[in-house]
Amino acid sequence: MAQPAEAAGAGAGAGAAAAANEEIKEYKIHASSRYLDFTRQKLELARLPREVPDANSRARWDPKPTLEPLIDFWLEHFTWREHEREINDSVPQFRISIQASATEGLSRIHFIHARSRHPNAVPLLLIPPFPFTNLSFRHITDTFTHPDDANTNQPFHLVMPSLPGLGFSDSLPKNVHVISKTSEMLDILMKRLGYRHYLATNSGSSITPQGGIDWKIIKHLAANYSDSCLGVHLISPPLKAPKALKSPVEWLKLTLAKTLQASILGYTKEDIAALQKNQRERARISATDFATQESFGNGAYDLNTLAYALCDSPTGLLVFFLTIIRLLGSEKEFTASELVTMTKLTWLPGPEGTLRLLAENYLSARDDTELKSSRKPKAAITVFLADDVAVQNGSSSAREGISPTSVNPYVCPSWARQHYEVVWTDRVQGKQGLLAWERPQVIADGARNLAKALLVVDKRLHGAGNRTA
Repeated sequence: MAQPAEAAGAGAGAGAAAAANEEIKEYKIHASSRYLDFTRQKLELARLPREVPDANSRARWDPKPTLEPLIDFWLEHFTWREHEREINDSVPQFRISIQASATEGLSRIHFIHARSRHPNAVPLLLIPPFPFTNLSFRHITDTFTHPDDANTNQPFHLVMPSLPGLGFSDSLPKNVHVISKTSEMLDILMKRLGYRHYLATNSGSSITPQGGIDWKIIKHLAANYSDSCLGVHLISPPLKAPKALKSPVEWLKLTLAKTLQASILGYTKEDIAALQKNQRERARISATDFATQESFGNGAYDLNTLAYALCDSPTGLLVFFLTIIRLLGSEKEFTASELVTMTKLTWLPGPEGTLRLLAENYLSARDDTELKSSRKPKAAITVFLADDVAVQNGSSSAREGISPTSVNPYVCPSWARQHYEVVWTDRVQGKQGLLAWERPQVIADGARNLAKALLVVDKRLHGAGNRTA
């Protein structure tokens, strides 16, 4: 039986000896012909449900009208070898081998490393939105590395990894804590590339109200590696409103702003309106929507159920990504080629690592990283006001009568002051959606304003990107 591991071949062969610790090697993806044939057979034998309960209800989503044409496209028009060449030619890929635990062997992190040609470039670690691989966002590298005006728009040396178990990164051993170990490995990666000091950003677009495992990792980086990670750009961070007992000063500021309905004490009228709108929206969501989200979460706890199903079915994995895009409320009209390529980048190495990280996110929902020192990490904050622009423009979800299955609570940028030294904030109109696909400039703007603020006060960032590995 063909196995996903066969499809992930590159660089060193499967039987090659383990690389030295922290060794970096160039990487090219290459799927075996045997595995491509196996995938085709699976697609040809796909059996779809004949009937879906409540398929015509507004509270349910029927993927069949979207799925059937995609399967036909995958079988009849999609040529993986062409996309494989395009991917390998479009971005510089590497893997680094790092000792993941004292008792286990090396784990490899796959990453894109796109250096800027500009001498004033600053190193930036960009964590892609879970559960997508870094290669799904290869098209955004120029936005960060080669801006139109490098004197006005800060350029970056961009490092974009796939999290452990996603894409062509190895899963971590079972005996390690995924969040802390991944943060440690990413910090090692940046230093191994020659970046002693760097900035980091997430890309938002979480499928869970807790902010996603990518949020937990960047939070851990900021809290525990502040000597190297000098600042973070946080997009829609799942922060809590200040409480009277824990943060009395911040609680009083929020209370006064809400009571007076005024732009005071770090709050704006937009903040107050967004909090009120969000409260109404959450009350509007039907019980069925919450049940859908809850069942999705419960499925994530049971790793083997989803892992066995998705490892054996490219069709099932395609539905999985269609569901993720819907959960994120994305307004982008993805092409068939984009959707199949996105799925293929997870299908080839195998989706079991993705499911493990999804479970880790739920199981670590209460894991609150404490700061090692009294210093607050420097942070830029981007939030979304979630207005009705998308609905007014006739978005796909509005046309189909589909409401997203979750509404994340609005977070006022001022709430971050409980944990971070906030150097810049932005309140963006509209819904967040799948930001790295739809509006990558929002990510870049936040990272650039973070860099601008820190370059004034922290000399360590000057020239930080001029070293090479």
